[in-house]
Formats: sequence, C-alpha cells, structure tokens
Amino acid sequence: MRLSRYFLPILKETPKEAEIVSHRLMLRAGMIRQQSAGIYSWLPLGHRVLRKIERIVEEEQARAGAVQLLMPTIQSADLWRESGRYDAYGKEMLRITDRHDRDMLYGPTNEEMITDIFRGYVRSYKDLPLNLYHIQWKFRDEVRPRFGIMRGREFLMKDAYSFDLDKEAARHAYNRMFVAYLRTFDRMGLKAIPMKADTGPIGGDMSHEFIILADTGESEVFCEKSLLEMPIPGEETDFFSDLTPLVTEWTTPYAATDEMHDAAAFDALPEDVRVSARGIEVGHIFYFGTKYSDAMGAKVATSDGKEVPVHMGSYGVGVSRLLGALIEANHDDDGIIWPKSVAPFHVGLVNLKPGDALTDGACEDLYGKLEAAGIEVLYDETDTRAGAKFATMDLIGLPFQVVGGPRGLKDGLLEVKDRATGEKEMLTPEATLNKLVAALTEN
Repeated sequence: MRLSRYFLPILKETPKEAEIVSHRLMLRAGMIRQQSAGIYSWLPLGHRVLRKIERIVEEEQARAGAVQLLMPTIQSADLWRESGRYDAYGKEMLRITDRHDRDMLYGPTNEEMITDIFRGYVRSYKDLPLNLYHIQWKFRDEVRPRFGIMRGREFLMKDAYSFDLDKEAARHAYNRMFVAYLRTFDRMGLKAIPMKADTGPIGGDMSHEFIILADTGESEVFCEKSLLEMPIPGEETDFFSDLTPLVTEWTTPYAATDEMHDAAAFDALPEDVRVSARGIEVGHIFYFGTKYSDAMGAKVATSDGKEVPVHMGSYGVGVSRLLGALIEANHDDDGIIWPKSVAPFHVGLVNLKPGDALTDGACEDLYGKLEAAGIEVLYDETDTRAGAKFATMDLIGLPFQVVGGPRGLKDGLLEVKDRATGEKEMLTPEATLNKLVAALTEN
C-alpha cells in the first residue's frame, strides 16, 4: 500500500481525554476516532489489526471444533424474559422500543438467542456435542466508559456457546475452549494466564478469566510464577482427546482475580513464587449447566427416548479489547511495537528522496518483490521531511522498517531496522529481501 493513497491521520499531539498508553497511541496513530462516549470508528490502520486478530481467533476456534455463524445485534426482550434476565441484567443493557411498541434490546451477550436457535433445530443427543460461535458487535452501557477501547460501550466480541448431553461432556467442551484460548493469545504474542473468576450475570459454577499482565491493568491479580513460563500447547494438540491433564496442569498453580483471591492460601506459598500484578482481561469462559436450557426448554432426546435439558457453556474473547491489550504489552516511548502476527503491515518502506532516480528505482523494485512474496508493505513515497517519516514509522510500530536514501544507495545499500530491538543494519537490496522474507514468512 502506498502511503500517498492511504488514509493515515497521524496526530502530533495527544488528545487530553487519553488516560492510558493504548488509548493515546491508537488516537495518535490514526487507528480510531471517538464518535461519542465509549463508541469509536475504526480507521483503516486499526481495522487491519482488528481483522488479523479475528482471523487468529477464527482459526483456533475451528481447530477446537467450533462452528461459526452470525446473530443479529438487536434482540427481542421476550427471549430475555424467558431466561429471567431481562429485568435482572441492569442499566448496562440498552433497552429499545420499536415502532410497534415491541420491547427490544441491543445485545450485550447472546446466551438467550443461541439457545433459541438450538431448540429450534436440535432434537437428538446424536447431534451433540455442538459449539456455535460468532464475532459480533455488542453494547453495554458502561456508567463511565474510559481508557478508549479498553472499557468502551460498543465492542467487538467472539462469543461461543457449547451444548452437551451431560456435565462430563460439557467439561470436555470447556477444556477445548480453555486450550484454544491459550493458543489464540500466544499466537498474538501475548502470555494470557487463566485465573479462577466470578461468573457474574452470566451465571454458572465454573469460570476462568484469561489475563494479560500489564501495569495499566484494571484489576489486581495473583498467580504463581510458574504460570508465566509454562509452555503453550502446540499445533499438534488433539482437541478431541482428553485434555483434562493439560488443563489440570494449568489450573493447579495458584491464580485468581481479586474477586476470587484467597489471601491466606496465596500467602502460604513461598515468597519467590508469588506474583502480584495488574491485569487486563481478554477472555472469559463459563460452564453454567442447564441454567438457560431449563428456562427456555432446550432439550434433546437421549438413547432411551427420555428428554433432558442440555448442558451449556459460553466462551468470550474481547476482540477489540485485545487490540488495546496488545499495545499495552508492546510499546516504547516512540510508539507501538506490533508482533508480526497482528501488525497492520509487516514492513514500512521509506523513500527518503522521492523523485530521485536511484531511490525511486531501488524502493519501487523492493516494494514489488516484497508484495509478490506475500509481505504487506506500507510504502512511504510522500514528499515529507525525513524526521516526520521516521517518527510516523516508529509510532505505528510495523515489525521492520527499510529506508532507501541517496547516501546509502550510492553504495548499493538499504538501512533495515528491527522495530522491536531497534537494531539497524545496512544490506544490499537482495539481502534485504531475503532477510525480510525469512523473518516474516516463517511460522
């Protein structure tokens, strides 16, 4: 993508309303624009990252056997009255009356609607297990939206819902999502710690939050140090084998959010293994048994013909929230440092002297070859001063920067900078191409 044809509204000054790093950098890097309190437009650079996060989520959900669909954002209040949550949910729910005076709502979650879909089509135990999910915009009317997309009112979420014949089978579904989440966040370059958590208004008796440790986290969390070093399950993981030993390994060390913290148990651990930190929630999984299937009549026939309510779980990933968490975990004083798996572009190519035959020729040639190799390039061929070009590239945080200038190209060399380490080296165009292809196309 040529920068001259792209929409990248960089801000030189940080808006006063931005309180935390991710909010400041997203506004300055032209990734989002606030439309009203807690509601944002996603500008091209931010939208590219959002889509890459979605793709990773989709791939790992598919690996774990979940099937994607899409439900509407507006829901009937009647479904929520069936479950008993319409009046209980609170002011976070945006309640709407349509022109026919029917009570509607902007969905904050989808347990009721997915249960309605399930009961409309599934009748037999032979159709189980089943896990259905979608990635969709939600709305929760936060009393005080703040920190940009980290606590907004409108947000993009992946929510999956499992249906099983009994508690034992439901536990296997829970374990599959548990492992899928470990892999999902790891592929984004994040270490997410599963922590025992409160179920809140969703309900249920088994729940884990997946927490990214960050100084700007919204809540205090507690865990054992071993969890920070535990290896992530690999691609070869068989999601339909018994994952209990793996999940047990991850849930045996102490880990809890503030609401579930047992101070006495934590203090009994050796001091050198205790970790107290701030955390950002990026995922939350629940098992809630027959809470919704009982209330809404979602039943299947067993092998002996008896009808029983299905056991359910729900599994959320804050897709838009993840973008903020990634920045909180990956930045320096100059800007964002994107992991390559979610970077909006892989390479920032800077032509220091547009119009010069030498720099134009070398940059255009490299641009074409990188694009042909499947590497996404943001090519700055604009007539802007060098300092501004470098500042923009550091701010938006692409994994590699390549600079073509008359001085270096006189000797046949380009400058290649690794954004994460800051290391620079002078390479020939051929060596530059080989280095970037090797670094950016490896698994």
